[in-house]
Order: sequence, then structure tokens, then C-alpha cells
Amino acid sequence: MDYNTITFYKFIEITDPEGLMNQLRNLCEVLNVKGRILLGKEGINGGVSGTKPDIHKLKLEIMKRPQFNDLTFRELETETNSYHRLVVRIRDEIITLGKQVDMRNKANYITPENLKKLYDEGEDFVILDTRNKYEADVGKFKNAIVLPIDSFYDFPQAINTLADIKNKKIITYCTGGIRCEKATAFMNQIGFENVFQLKGGIIEFVNTFPGEEFEGDLFVFDDRLVSKTGSDKKLGKCEICLQPCNNYTDCYNMDCDKLFICCDDCKIKMKNTCCEECKVAERHRPILTKL
Repeated sequence: MDYNTITFYKFIEITDPEGLMNQLRNLCEVLNVKGRILLGKEGINGGVSGTKPDIHKLKLEIMKRPQFNDLTFRELETETNSYHRLVVRIRDEIITLGKQVDMRNKANYITPENLKKLYDEGEDFVILDTRNKYEADVGKFKNAIVLPIDSFYDFPQAINTLADIKNKKIITYCTGGIRCEKATAFMNQIGFENVFQLKGGIIEFVNTFPGEEFEGDLFVFDDRLVSKTGSDKKLGKCEICLQPCNNYTDCYNMDCDKLFICCDDCKIKMKNTCCEECKVAERHRPILTKL
């Protein structure tokens, strides 16, 4: 059975997030769609997975609501459901930056086609990754600036170190668009002058141009952890044997749960753990069975 994993977001005032939360949770449960949907007064941010027919029904039902009739979706085909549970919650921020941001200051979009043209024509521009460094460790755009952050919350402080590029043409990107949209609104507030955001994020780009300009694989926040992009480059290294590798895993020692890059051979040798201490630990999590 074929599955679709979709991401979607919209910055819009939601007056009754609790009511919408209950509606969307019930809808996903009926359709057996799993994943995570965050709601708040500033909007909606979702990543869910299900069979192609059920995802299609979900999209139609969400878009019946007037405030979401122009909602766009980033889609990847998967062999199984990419999530093992459903979470629908209310948050103060649908993507946490920790700063007051006027989203009317967000940057204009640049399409995947136009970004490809910039690369092809050798135009002078800065490509800025607004994701966490560990995501970029397995895949990023050619010549991208990667900030040394482990959380989007750290972005405001990190971007202040790039004052020397404030006047340059900057193209920001993230997985599906939500982080670079909020990041560009913040950047414009603090004086950056020529900022753009990649429409549809990495997902839309690699769907359009697989294996071109984006090097390596795509880190994703679901059970897959890594999604193929059409690139054959290995930017990461297995933490155990140091061989080129783009595969992330979580340490199966439940008292560790460290996210780390590990090749298939070392996964077997280390019993899905990150070190010898974790390998002999008593509390190992079971392997998830995907539906």
C-alpha cells in the first residue's frame, strides 16, 4: 500500500485553537492518519502520514475551512506510515523562536526553478540554512552557510554573527518552509535588506530537481529520520566506524536516546546503541512496528 507524508503550515490568527484541535484530532483518528499537528493563535504547523486516499481526504477536509482554503502541502511518497502515533497540541508558538516577530515582515518567495537558475548562472548570492546543524550534517545546498545551532530557538543569537552579509542577496531555506518564513521576518526586523525564502523548502526543491544542487539526504522529524533526495553524496560519518554515512538513528538505550549517525553494519554490531556502555544497558527500547 502506498503512503504519503505531508507537511503544511500557515501563519494566521486562529481564534479558537482548542476547538480546531479537537476537530483535527477526530478527523485524523477517523482516517487513521498519524503524525503531529501544532496549533496556536499564530497558526498551524503539521506533519502527518497515511495512505494516499486518506491523506487526500484529510487535505480536502482541512481546506474546507475558509482560513485554510489556500493551504499548500509538501509531499513525499513513502512505503509505510512515517509516524507511529498521533499528536495534536496547542503551543504558544507553532515553531519556537522565542522572539516577538511580525510575520508581515516575512521575505518574498523564490521558487525552486529560480534558485536552480541562480546556481546555473553563477550569480553572487548567499544560501543560508535555517535548520539545526545536525540536520545539515547529512544534507545541505551547495555552498550553504550552516549556523552552529541545535534548536531554532538559537537562531536569533546565531544570525547576529552574520552582520557582514546583511546587505547581500540571501536565500534562506529549511525542510518545508516554516522556519525560513519566520526567520526571514525576524531578519528583516533586525536590518537585513535583501532576503528571500525558498518556496516549499527542500522538499519542493528535491521533488523538482532530484540530485541537483542539494547534496546528501534530508533529515526529517518522523520515524524515518532521513529521506532520500536523489543525491548520492554522503556528507555525514558513522559515529562508530567513521565511514561516510547519512543514516541517523536513536540510541536504543532508553536512558540515553541519543540521536547519532550510524551505518547499517555498526547498527547490528552495536545493537542500535551509540557506545559500549549503552550496548550492555538493561533498558533497551523495542523496535517499532509501523502500520
